[in-house]
Amino acid sequence: MLRKDYLVRMIEEMLDVIGQVFGLKQQNKLIEALWKLDDLYKAQFRLNSKMIGSLSARDLVEIFRTGGKVEADKLQSLARLLQEEGDIYIAQGRQDEGLFRLMKSLHLYLAADLHGADRSLWDMEKETAKLLSRLKDYRLPVDTEILLLDYEEAHGRFDQAENILYYLLQASVIPKQQAIAFYERLLQYEPERLSDGGLPLDEVREGLMEVEKF
Repeated sequence: MLRKDYLVRMIEEMLDVIGQVFGLKQQNKLIEALWKLDDLYKAQFRLNSKMIGSLSARDLVEIFRTGGKVEADKLQSLARLLQEEGDIYIAQGRQDEGLFRLMKSLHLYLAADLHGADRSLWDMEKETAKLLSRLKDYRLPVDTEILLLDYEEAHGRFDQAENILYYLLQASVIPKQQAIAFYERLLQYEPERLSDGGLPLDEVREGLMEVEKF
């Protein structure tokens, strides 16, 4: 209960600041909007924008690991702020910096989801889908692609997971055995669930035979 109350208060404070940031963006006061976000980073996470920009997404996840467990709800809250910051950078014409922030935000959302975050706090699945759509024309960092593979499988989108799997396998990022294990897991599901996930049973068997030839 105490944890839930803390999260609710944190999110209420963040929503208030995000509302202020939105207003500043509407007035084209983009630098002031960035200052607001930087103050919020410091207040909620004891980090600042410069530090967040310099750390890898994987390092940020580790910062939120306590006693071997990731503080997933804090992580998705940080992802939400990174999303806002990325949008501001893009509005300023700093496209690359903005895209890096959005990619980092996506990585944190994926990690939060896979570590059991409450998906309702920030409508996480919707925000993740929004970022995936915006970034579809860009190659994601390998660490993010690996998380995305697990995310798509966990959400039952087996065809999407398979596409990522083949990219990672052909790029020699994951070993053949990991790809085989993916198909072997799918073979444990009912055919109806596989079809609903876009990868019918015959295609799963075919995929398994293909990766065994690698």
